[in-house]
Amino acid sequence: MIKAEQLSKKYGDKLAVDQLTFEVKPGIVTGFLGPNGAGKSTTMRMILGIDNPSGGRVTVNGKSYRDLAAPIQEIGALLDASAVHVGRSAWHHLNWQAKAAGLATRRVDEVLELVGLNDVAGRKVGGFSLGMYQRLGIASALLGDPPALILDEPVNGLDPEGIRWVRSLFRRFADEGRTVFVSSHLMSEMELTADHVLVIGRGKLIADMPIAEITQRSNLNHVKVVAPQAAQLALLLESAGASISQSVEHELIVSGITAPAIGEIAVQHGIVLHELAPRRASLEAAFMELTHDSVDYRAAS
Repeated sequence: MIKAEQLSKKYGDKLAVDQLTFEVKPGIVTGFLGPNGAGKSTTMRMILGIDNPSGGRVTVNGKSYRDLAAPIQEIGALLDASAVHVGRSAWHHLNWQAKAAGLATRRVDEVLELVGLNDVAGRKVGGFSLGMYQRLGIASALLGDPPALILDEPVNGLDPEGIRWVRSLFRRFADEGRTVFVSSHLMSEMELTADHVLVIGRGKLIADMPIAEITQRSNLNHVKVVAPQAAQLALLLESAGASISQSVEHELIVSGITAPAIGEIAVQHGIVLHELAPRRASLEAAFMELTHDSVDYRAAS
């Protein structure tokens, strides 16, 4: 488990992380979301002891990272896949890490096969594609077979097969009871991968909840209704507290009321429905809604 308590980080006059309190629990995949500059990378660096908090604390399995007896066997990390000596082979890059951690050399071969790089293990990393860098970074994170993983943008540069593989890897780890903490800007992928999300903006915690709940709470959820008597139905729904955000001939976009309630009102008044379809907001739409006031840079519409 990863646990932060009133975690803060200040750089000069800028408060990058502002009293974050959260838990990343084992057995589920937790997504870490936020706009650029929200404080995600800084938070991850503090979890790994790279940056010192200005206030509060963060622990991994009950201890600060620097107090872990064998850190690589407690938490595997990928923050920057390109942080590799380009003159070394993939095998030698992992082997020096294994030796430093007191791990058997055979573990290097195991993780290279696990991430699909065993056929290029002897090639110099400088000739790798972005996707291969990512696979090597994930191999490094898995080297100590840790109970916790923390990864920043792990699917950047991966092809569809690679993304699917990473998704299944995270799911398997979570099913084994491990802690998986993943940062990404790819909302569609997070919606398929994560069970729970932490959303931050300008260093503050905005949301800490299951994905299903975060989309369910969105104001963008609505029901599409198609009926020959749409105008009459619209008046009845508005009197019941619903909002009609769009109305074309025979079609209504309704919010503020559930699909079953709409159906019951239609039945009570003898109105035939041709379509009654709930539309739940995507994670991307819910995220944009949550972080609307936390974006530092916004392009012109």
